[in-house]
Amino acid sequence: MPQVTADAWAPVPPETAFAVSQTTGEVRLRWDPFIRRQQLVDADRPGKGVHTLTWARVGPRMESVYVSYRPPTSVGMTMVTGPWFFASFGGGWRFTPETVDGVAGTRASWKYTYSVRPGWLAPVAHPLGQWLLGREIRARIAAFTRACEDPVVLAAVGVDTSSGP
Repeated sequence: MPQVTADAWAPVPPETAFAVSQTTGEVRLRWDPFIRRQQLVDADRPGKGVHTLTWARVGPRMESVYVSYRPPTSVGMTMVTGPWFFASFGGGWRFTPETVDGVAGTRASWKYTYSVRPGWLAPVAHPLGQWLLGREIRARIAAFTRACEDPVVLAAVGVDTSSGP
């Protein structure tokens, strides 16, 4: 199955990076360029076994389920139902501590795996998917790293960004 990956560094600890990645509602819409709308199904917060409905900015809707949820290191999801052209779709996001230029932070590594249907379309659809999903995952992880420095997003996940004497 084809995969697209992206990674980026953020100057926050893994606990904060993970929390930012799991924001919902208006806070999520503030930073995530991929989604137009998102909601948890019969749950108040993300977690293993929780279903999510996501409407992409470009139109398609997908229902996914968290197959793993391990704060602050990783989260994984798989498609339950989605656009007709995906036979399968899954994603995993990992967060590992990494120091860059003496600054402690987190390396975020995101991977999406997918297959298309009908199968005979794969020779054309897989390269198109690599380009389109690759572009989306790179834009999304770049927005995520910016969110890790956004005082509004950080405040929403409980990080005190005030700097006083």
